[in-house]
Amino acid sequence: MKTSMLMILFLIFSVGCFGQASAEKSDGQLVSEAVQDYVLGLYLAEPERIQRSVDTTLHKIGYYDYEGEPKYHIPMTYQQLYDLAGKWNKDGSKTNEDSPQTIEIYEVNTKTATAKLTAIWGIDYMHLSKGSDGKWRIMNIMWQSNPK
Repeated sequence: MKTSMLMILFLIFSVGCFGQASAEKSDGQLVSEAVQDYVLGLYLAEPERIQRSVDTTLHKIGYYDYEGEPKYHIPMTYQQLYDLAGKWNKDGSKTNEDSPQTIEIYEVNTKTATAKLTAIWGIDYMHLSKGSDGKWRIMNIMWQSNPK
């Protein structure tokens, strides 16, 4: 009786610990999810994804050609990005299921990470920070339109 009771307790404890360990995500997974929230916030016109993945102190700059004229170091604030996410693809005409959203994580440390996103508009290089709340947020983005 004691042996079977101990065995049952051991199994309950083992399953509970295994379930808890598998439910926890690595920092690398959380960084990737933050970058995915950013791109899907724009692709799906869901600014709430920007709100949860981008820090309000965001510093974003871009390089692109506009009607044949090169634009350099064009800034964008968090609020501009949040507003853009709500309208950029609202009608669904700018992206589809085949639109690129390739995420490469270069490095993840205890508080900082770097990543690259290839999206329909081009390439975004990102710095992320892990806040005191344990959440990863994008702090800096430097982007360019797709190279020719």
